[in-house]
Amino acid sequence: MNRIVKKELPTQLWSAWGAFRLTRSTHAKPSLRPVSDHARSWLNGDSAAYFESSYVDFTQNPRSVSAPLRQLFEEIEREEVAHGATTSVQSTNVKELISQYQAHGHRRAKLDPLGYAQSVSDSSTVKELESATNMDARILDKTVHIPNNTYIGAKIGVLTLRELLLRLDGIYCGPIGTEFTHLTNPEEVDWIKRQLEVERHAFVDENRKKWILQRLAAPSTLESFLEKKYSSEKRFGLEGCEALIPCLDVIVERCSQSGVQTLVMGMPHRGRLNVLANTLEMPLKELLALFDAKLKIPEQLSGDVKYHLGFTNSKLVANTGKKIELVMLPNPSHLETVNSVVLGRTCAEQFHLGDTRGDKVASILIHGDAAFAGQGVVSETLQLSGVSGYSVGGTIHVVVNNQVGFTTNPDTYRSSAYCTDVARTINAPVFHVNADDAEAVTFVSSLAAEWRAKFRKDVVIDLVCYRRRGHNEVDEPSFTQPAMYKLVSKHPRVFKQYADKLIKEKVVDHNWIAETQKSYQNSCEKAFADSEKITVLPPSLWENSSATSESDRSVAATGVDEATLMQIGQALSVPPDGMALHRNLKRILTQRKDMLSKRMADWALGEAFAFGSLLKEGVSVRLSGQDVERGTFSHRHHILHDQEVKGKRMSVLNRVFENQAEYTVHNSILSEYGVLGFELGYSLRRPRRSLVCWEAQFGDFVNTAQCIVDQYLSSGEKKWGLQTGLVLLLPHGYEGEGPEHSSARLERFLQSCDDDEDACPSAEELANPHFAQNQLRQCNWQVLNPTTPANNFHALRRQLALPTPKPLIMMAPKSLLRNPNARSSIDEMLPGKEFQRVIADSSVQNPASVKKLLLCSGKVYYDLVKRRQEDGLQQQVREPGVTALPTWSSRYCRSPSSASNSWRHSRMIAFGRNEKSSETQQ
Repeated sequence: MNRIVKKELPTQLWSAWGAFRLTRSTHAKPSLRPVSDHARSWLNGDSAAYFESSYVDFTQNPRSVSAPLRQLFEEIEREEVAHGATTSVQSTNVKELISQYQAHGHRRAKLDPLGYAQSVSDSSTVKELESATNMDARILDKTVHIPNNTYIGAKIGVLTLRELLLRLDGIYCGPIGTEFTHLTNPEEVDWIKRQLEVERHAFVDENRKKWILQRLAAPSTLESFLEKKYSSEKRFGLEGCEALIPCLDVIVERCSQSGVQTLVMGMPHRGRLNVLANTLEMPLKELLALFDAKLKIPEQLSGDVKYHLGFTNSKLVANTGKKIELVMLPNPSHLETVNSVVLGRTCAEQFHLGDTRGDKVASILIHGDAAFAGQGVVSETLQLSGVSGYSVGGTIHVVVNNQVGFTTNPDTYRSSAYCTDVARTINAPVFHVNADDAEAVTFVSSLAAEWRAKFRKDVVIDLVCYRRRGHNEVDEPSFTQPAMYKLVSKHPRVFKQYADKLIKEKVVDHNWIAETQKSYQNSCEKAFADSEKITVLPPSLWENSSATSESDRSVAATGVDEATLMQIGQALSVPPDGMALHRNLKRILTQRKDMLSKRMADWALGEAFAFGSLLKEGVSVRLSGQDVERGTFSHRHHILHDQEVKGKRMSVLNRVFENQAEYTVHNSILSEYGVLGFELGYSLRRPRRSLVCWEAQFGDFVNTAQCIVDQYLSSGEKKWGLQTGLVLLLPHGYEGEGPEHSSARLERFLQSCDDDEDACPSAEELANPHFAQNQLRQCNWQVLNPTTPANNFHALRRQLALPTPKPLIMMAPKSLLRNPNARSSIDEMLPGKEFQRVIADSSVQNPASVKKLLLCSGKVYYDLVKRRQEDGLQQQVREPGVTALPTWSSRYCRSPSSASNSWRHSRMIAFGRNEKSSETQQ
């Protein structure tokens, strides 16, 4: 029923027929005004196709259709005659055609620089858009009234259909393809529409064109120089996507204009060296020095390949006259792992600046096409974008779309039409752009930065390019993509394409281009000569890991005065006024109050003592993870919920002291990999003035985030100089809940400790009062299984007292949370008390009678004590609680300085671990 206007057709049919109605031949009768109610009653989704074919039969032979249909069609004919033919195309149809371009024009946009890729869709919608531009001239020259769903021709009100189609095709089917009609906010849709249909035409003037050409010359010349000097080195160059540099430059410029002072960035290896040199303005001599195999690495570092390194620089933005700090975080080879780390670092920067909207600090993430589509952490990170406690006010994503993943074609590495389709899940607009059209790239980059500044939401730039070489410079891509690389070998570089364009436009001449290239080439040559004078890895790449001086190796005191502890306990044990609490929660608060009256603390109270006392000292505390506000085991209750007022809640630890630091506790999304990466990034900012903790729902689930543990936590300081005091709280222990709710895999963390198991300190070294501090300074992380609430309290506070921040892997309790024996006296947390590496067993009256010494920690200590009592072996077996045990424990236990020296008469030492023990005969 191509004659019936929109309000006579079901919504689901109208969009599919919009373009078709305009493409009818000039012999078709004009569209009708609204038909009668009788006619409308026949139109429904199930019969639409039948009506269409029936109407064709009717026009050829009215008696070939049934009487009811014939009556309907005759009524339509009468209404046509009554209203007469129009001399312009029906405005409703024009409106629908414009909507089709806005929604689906990206499907036939000219995005591939090589012209190699297939169209992303062969849908009827795309075919209809193509046929719309090939209509009969008599239709194209008709005047159309501009409807209210476009800004094209809005000022004059009318255009010929030909002119309208040309503009629509240029805007939505040219080098830019935009996905934005899926957005649910009409204001956002209208804003993008205006930018594309109005603002784009005035974007590039002559000076801007010269600037773009200069910014293309920089990466092109650098890649050529590196190829000449280091032809056999892996560089993961930017060739084929040199437009990334002006893209990032424009984003930095626009962010600076909107007030951003810091940009935190993350990216993979491809193009990293070029971005470091040309966007972050890393001294070129330092970059080139990284190619020297004889470059010395500082003793405290192991180093990493040059295309993994991070860098920070304060850069002056010429167009704004403002400085902006650019932070490129280091990344491992594990693609997309850095994503959530960048967001966490950004969130921390915003928190410490009081930047609640993301006005001063923003983030940029650069992705590869195959990784963006394939890596699950991408989805996890995107889901954080709108969640309270994790949102950073929008991230600008730039996908360097090589149209190949290592050796894998797009039809193999993804199922979706675009590699960016995952971003549609968070209603992010996607700007696909041909990376060989430098002006289109800079326009889209400006648009993305302005979107982020206005709406504080994520946005994606899909930079459709190609990879001139293989996966790296020594890889042969023609083995697997022969057809593509035949095109690549003949394809001119983007710098030459744009230079030729500007010469033709008489914006520049050949001399201007030659001088521009020569200037950058000379800079490269000078930097190369200067780089040969650099013999040690530049401090700018590792300065965070500077060695601690001998005079600054002591661990600050962790004990706290009793008045402070009691004030914290009071806040956590008294129901606040104006809150209707759950009756079971009231019982928990009463139990806490009873413990305080006896000057005792359980695990939850001991943790709260640590957090609250740090807050009083001006140290911010952040706790994140699944269900952490209440606690997986319903023990913490740091957020109270009113049972009668919807949404009313209270953060208890934020109301304890005047002028205290802020406590933030957030239930996270159901993610380990993404959220742990976020907290790791958060902890990198001001590690000596903030305590950051991530708690797993069960310790078993931490292996979902193993990449963050292995690539950042255990080795980040050694590789890149990253310093973090992040605490991992991993509920651990066999409690009859099955194999997936029992073990945090303590042995894996111990295996990743970088201590030398063959190095056994002498008695003199053990007697050194700074021995423990030196060991903490030299280790890569701490792995603890605390036995008492007091030791847990000191361990958490010690994170801020260490001379050098170190990650803390904590085996957190489960059944001990409610074990009446797992309590500590407040006396053990007062000034003068500290973390105990070994807790002596005070129940044995005569140490000389001890025949067996059991070294254990955590839950197993309480199990062994119970068994010892049952077997009547109280005076023959001792179970000291060992929280942090070195591999040379036998000698440590008999050291004169050890708290366990009274056990030296024992003939056997056994290590208790869960239900098993490994014994050492002495």
